[in-house]
Amino acid sequence: MARRILSALVLACSAGSVLAAPCTPPAPPPAEARPEKPKLPEKPACLDKKDGCPGWEAYSYNDAIKAYNAQAQVFRPLAEAYVQKLNAYVKASGEYAQCEVKALQQ
Repeated sequence: MARRILSALVLACSAGSVLAAPCTPPAPPPAEARPEKPKLPEKPACLDKKDGCPGWEAYSYNDAIKAYNAQAQVFRPLAEAYVQKLNAYVKASGEYAQCEVKALQQ
């Protein structure tokens, strides 16, 4: 009788661990998916002078700033999407840690 009870307990304990789903570690978003921030154009030295820049240099800098702003508009949603993936990874990491803790407690 004691042997049957012991067998039932061993079977019940092993069945509980077999039935529990294994914890799956999350995968971070690939570093290659991180968007590259556009580089701000270099400000010409003449811009800070009292007389300012000659027309062509001022126009050139203005065009470079416009191009930068266009690149920044493209960058922003890509960066936000990457941040969402990072936040999902952080959340999944916490859930994975809790799963591991529960597995140890069973």
